[in-house]
Amino acid sequence: MRVFLTGATGFIGSHIIPELRAAGHAVLGLARSDVGARTLEAAGVEVHRGDLDQPATLASGAAAADAVIHCAFDHDFEKFFENTRKDERNIRAMGEALEGTDKPMLITSGVGIGTPLNGGPATEDVLNPHHANPRIATELAGAALTARRIDVRTIRLPQVHDTTKAGLITPLLAEARRAGAVAYLGEGKMRWAAAHVSDVAKLYVLALEKGEPGARYHASVEEGVSGRAIAEALGKGTGLPVRSVTADEVAHYFGWMAPFAGLDMTASNAWTIARLGWKPTGPDLLTDLAAMVYSQPTLEDLNA
Repeated sequence: MRVFLTGATGFIGSHIIPELRAAGHAVLGLARSDVGARTLEAAGVEVHRGDLDQPATLASGAAAADAVIHCAFDHDFEKFFENTRKDERNIRAMGEALEGTDKPMLITSGVGIGTPLNGGPATEDVLNPHHANPRIATELAGAALTARRIDVRTIRLPQVHDTTKAGLITPLLAEARRAGAVAYLGEGKMRWAAAHVSDVAKLYVLALEKGEPGARYHASVEEGVSGRAIAEALGKGTGLPVRSVTADEVAHYFGWMAPFAGLDMTASNAWTIARLGWKPTGPDLLTDLAAMVYSQPTLEDLNA
């Protein structure tokens, strides 16, 4: 297949490219800049110029391909709500370009959207349309297209990591440096699901080749790693002190990430593995945090 890949120069997209090519697929990668275009060309990828702020440019890429993998997202968290609406518009535009065909489109969400109302790990069968996370807009956009018989499949991401990045843990590290300590709330019992980026990239390709219209797949390998364990690993890596904080202290130590301080984001992958035969082999989160490159991240690093 010729696969249109958004986010092709980003953290996850750049790992999806070699997996697609190894499986015999051609890649049409979205690039918004000359630098991005050159990066894709060097990786043997055909370039499609476009921008997340111009849905028509994404729609034309989708129309030119046999399938779409959409993993691009604007990670400016100061405009998080606005950026989820942007994602909704882009998904709708690409989906409409595929209407009347059997071409699949994979979209990207977060495992937290699948958390049951009565608590417990997120599961693939749960979709709460009233979820408080603004990222629900992504899944509602996908569901609306599915209702129009467009083949949309959703990949829900946990904290995706290697030794250079680790999902929300990367900006959490920036907040810890600002505050002068790595913090966890209370006893640090909240847990976050996680997966190595290489395993996540493999799952996208499996979902493309073996997935079902309307299905949701969890890219979580570890069901949950505790906030205290994460904080202790960051403290050891950076040399920053590690401390338990109260709810009144969260805003100081977590900054804009305060709402995540006590948020449990665990996820099951049992259904995904049973359906797709996914066999994760990458390192676990704490192993990668122990070997993390703890140089100061740049804004470009955080938004890539």
